[in-house]
Amino acid sequence: MTNSDYPIYLVDDDDSVRRSVGFMLKTSGHHVESYVNGVEFLKEVRSREPGCVLLDIQMPEIDGLEVQSELRERGVPFPVVVMTGHGDVEVAVRAMKAGAVDFIEKPFAKETMLEAIGEAFDRLDRSGEKSKRREEAELLVKGLTRREHEVLVGLTKGYPNKTIGYDLDISPRTVEIHRANLMKKLNVYNLSDLLRIAFAAGVGEEWQTEADAPSVNEPPTV
Repeated sequence: MTNSDYPIYLVDDDDSVRRSVGFMLKTSGHHVESYVNGVEFLKEVRSREPGCVLLDIQMPEIDGLEVQSELRERGVPFPVVVMTGHGDVEVAVRAMKAGAVDFIEKPFAKETMLEAIGEAFDRLDRSGEKSKRREEAELLVKGLTRREHEVLVGLTKGYPNKTIGYDLDISPRTVEIHRANLMKKLNVYNLSDLLRIAFAAGVGEEWQTEADAPSVNEPPTV
């Protein structure tokens, strides 16, 4: 997906702003969907493709900061560019601390708006690449046996073979064999590349609590 393919969600209660900004963005080659307030936008955001949210701060019912907070609570990772009125710099700073890509102060120049949106699109590109890397890594890791996966978890914790063997009730030599096998399956030749794939796939996240951790008393599966 190229930058111009990402939609822009324009959320502003001022009809004149929606018309003028919408026209400017459309004539610059962007797809724009306008919303009269944050409530209407939040009703539909779940069904929308990833895009940039161009969000006014001062709105009735629910203001821009509340919309931004609600997006975060719902796990919607759309990058936000905040539009503020004159003198709202303090509010804009709060929005930036909450994760906004940028803020632009009304009235703003076309170049300023497009630059901020471009940064939001770059963030979407990076997010897409990260998601693709995770999917590829997860596919590779799925090809491991249960014991190979357990050894990999130990490696992500920085444990040596002896410690991993003790935790899994197998010998260090057996750990070495599993380690060699999983490296072959993941097509890597050193520990750093191995860990890069493991972390990209989220290996180890499933053992975050003691209750989830594999029991050392489980019968070994060599």
